[in-house]
Amino acid sequence: MAETFKAVLVEEKDGKVGARVADVALSELPANEVTVRVSHSTVNYKDGLAVTNKGKIIRKFPMAAGIDFAGSVTESQSPAFKPGDKVILNGWGVGERYWGGFSQVARAMASWLVKLPAGLTEKQAMAIGTAGYTAMLCVMGLEDAGVKPEQGEVLVTGAAGGVGSVAIAILKKLGYTVVASTGRTSEEAYLKSLGASAIIDRATLSGQGKPL
Repeated sequence: MAETFKAVLVEEKDGKVGARVADVALSELPANEVTVRVSHSTVNYKDGLAVTNKGKIIRKFPMAAGIDFAGSVTESQSPAFKPGDKVILNGWGVGERYWGGFSQVARAMASWLVKLPAGLTEKQAMAIGTAGYTAMLCVMGLEDAGVKPEQGEVLVTGAAGGVGSVAIAILKKLGYTVVASTGRTSEEAYLKSLGASAIIDRATLSGQGKPL
């Protein structure tokens, strides 16, 4: 592996925060257990906030952005992984407190990584990404609460976003009747193509604000 690699670094200088593509030395990576050659990552809403410094996402600088990634293990100090293993990661503060996936090389703790499931490519895993993972957790939460398809409609808010879009597709596949709420009613055809049976403007769900 080359001694340097490229990464999207978010840096703070003279009180100003900016992002750039930088050449980084391997020695600058954190001393975690598993080194991964990153092949794919996803641009999430949180990543947009991070690189523009609009959401105070990043806790320390400089930081390689990107809250998820997929790739191949190149070195491992953990018996759980060996060179050549395909892995994915999302969460764990990566891209916020720990260097993230907008980087050609990443280094993570073994407990943060999951082996790439059989039947998925790295590209497919990141096409699903953190949004898909979050959507599936929401659906599993409904199932754990005993919500059945025959009990009635399920409302998905923020339906045209990443999490909402995947949630609609999953719920439809499982037999639920989905109502999609969005502020972008121009996306009606898209949402119905995912499986929504009806679209409502989110404004109809919002109550009046409290008077000052």
